[in-house]
Amino acid sequence: MSAAEVNINQGPVLAYFLADWCGPCDHMKPVLKKLKDEMGEKLNIVEIDVDKDQMAAAAFKIRSVPTLILFKNGELLWKHTGQITTDKIKEIIHQNIKNG
Repeated sequence: MSAAEVNINQGPVLAYFLADWCGPCDHMKPVLKKLKDEMGEKLNIVEIDVDKDQMAAAAFKIRSVPTLILFKNGELLWKHTGQITTDKIKEIIHQNIKNG
């Protein structure tokens, strides 16, 4: 799903900005897969390749990858650049999204 297809105004969305050439981005793939497996439908995870969708990268002021941005109903709640663990992401999500 591209940035053009994602609706950050509906529920919790974790936007994951990455690039094919980014080594740390490769390390994040299993982290996000585990997160999706554990969170299921409670969280929409969207991957956005900064080289293929430069407009989205510019719109969200992405300066380096990997970068994660958490939205709830269109509101930016959290932004993180660099690697992070599944447990830490879940902790951030639960702190920021009530009833989720």
